[in-house]
Amino acid sequence: MPLVSASSSLSPAPPTSGARTIYKYRVRVSDVSKILCHRHHNGTEEYLVRWNVAEGSATNKRTICSWHCLGELSKCLHHVQEYLETLPKSQPAASRSAPFATIPAVGSGSGSGSRKRKFSRDSDTPVSSSGVLTLRDSGYLSREPSVISIDSSSAASEAAPIQTPTVYNGILQRKEGSIVAKKSRDPAVQLTDARTLPNQAMLSDAARASVTAAEYAIQAAFQAKLQSVKNVEWENHVDNTAPSLNFTFVSDFVLGEGVYRPEADAHVGCETCRPNMGQNIGCEYPRLCACLEYAAVDENRLQPGDQARYVQYQKDQEDDGYLADSHGLPKRFPYQRSKDPQVPSTLMKFYLESRYPIYECNLNCNCGPICKSRVVQKGRRVPLVIFKTANERGWGVYCKEQLVKGEFIDTYIGEVLTNEATGRREMLSAEDRASYLYSLDKFIGDDPDNDLTNETCYVVDGQYMGGPTRFINHSCEPNCRQYTVSYNKHDLRIYDLAFFAVEDIPPRTELTFDYMDKDEEEEEIVRKKRKKDAADPKNHDKRPCNCGARKCRGYLWE
Repeated sequence: MPLVSASSSLSPAPPTSGARTIYKYRVRVSDVSKILCHRHHNGTEEYLVRWNVAEGSATNKRTICSWHCLGELSKCLHHVQEYLETLPKSQPAASRSAPFATIPAVGSGSGSGSRKRKFSRDSDTPVSSSGVLTLRDSGYLSREPSVISIDSSSAASEAAPIQTPTVYNGILQRKEGSIVAKKSRDPAVQLTDARTLPNQAMLSDAARASVTAAEYAIQAAFQAKLQSVKNVEWENHVDNTAPSLNFTFVSDFVLGEGVYRPEADAHVGCETCRPNMGQNIGCEYPRLCACLEYAAVDENRLQPGDQARYVQYQKDQEDDGYLADSHGLPKRFPYQRSKDPQVPSTLMKFYLESRYPIYECNLNCNCGPICKSRVVQKGRRVPLVIFKTANERGWGVYCKEQLVKGEFIDTYIGEVLTNEATGRREMLSAEDRASYLYSLDKFIGDDPDNDLTNETCYVVDGQYMGGPTRFINHSCEPNCRQYTVSYNKHDLRIYDLAFFAVEDIPPRTELTFDYMDKDEEEEEIVRKKRKKDAADPKNHDKRPCNCGARKCRGYLWE
């Protein structure tokens, strides 16, 4: 069945008649160690859970395992998702649902009708009145009743007779809305060597059983997460997967333990600037704006009387780097604003082609909110789409609108961690796992107190928390670049990582940036280096780069 786009005027399939099953008792996410297998049982999709209680582990032969329908696993769908990712890609097409169509953005301004989502599903699959498959609907797909303990004392407390699922090495009980697993001495408890699960019979059943209901439930769960993010959609025209459910969208940095950031009301702002200066766009005189204290000097505006002061500034740069004293010299404003309100502000050429920090005004400035030096802090204004790439590069991002060179796109956010906390996470993660870590090391060596080092700088981790830019892919020839943007010139530890377009980008073109943030090299030099690296045995275990660019370096990390 063909995909239906987000802009389609077709209405969703009508809800199926009949009562839905509402699952009052569910498995707690903290109790699940892993999903081991799946099956169809009495017409219901079920998943085999290895419990994380009572010494639950892959090496303990008495670990409790049990089968559960999706309604009971609605809090643990990221575990189900991780299991589905292990299934062979050669699974018969008949057992896979059609790819997932575009999900409209929240607040996209296209009316309530644009928020419909369409599935290619059998006509007897229930949907809500809005056309969205909800977690309750996924429970309806499984008509198995909720789990009850096979322990007689617990069963006596429930009036309605309920069918018990298959449980190994223990019992299941209802407790305060949750399903819990416990060891039991009841001779009726089936004892199995958990190390042998799933057994060959289970694997054979799984090879024939579809996972369609789980795919729908996971897709719906990710869409629910995305509801809090304005003007972002997602789509998948490749397969039936959804982005990771083990990810939370946030709107700002989340400070981890031991991380400190000055409050916004403590920021130092410009005092001599006014909203009505120049063209009524705030800060206008680069020698006067205090927010530009450490901004790049504009050599083109130097006066004859500035020469001695400029020579001293150049000497100071050798010792103080980006914090060199440039008092009294003309500075460079970061952005240029068009007289046409429909044309976005763009990053000045100097900043676009350099790595110099960008300083914006802040809430304590006298220039007012209309100041031309406030862009990144106002947040993303462009509509983004998270999409599944067709070249095995996972999820990517594109913009629905034309982006012009120098236009701000969005920031990279996540958890801000100390170096020690980052090290602990790296030790726990697999070597081949994608890295979402970015060190805030821009000002190392410039700190007059020498407190900022590679060991003391903070790190941003976007793996589990962040925004849509977390899904932007790498390219050795990117169309975007990441820049340092600060609203507090005295805070060297925390600043924004802002993406700007470095070229005009047509609509629906994948956005990319260079993970290694390297300067551009000639194609012939890159080609020779790539050939040399490919012949080096040390690189055979490195992660290949699949960006497809002419200047591809061959490996994602060096």
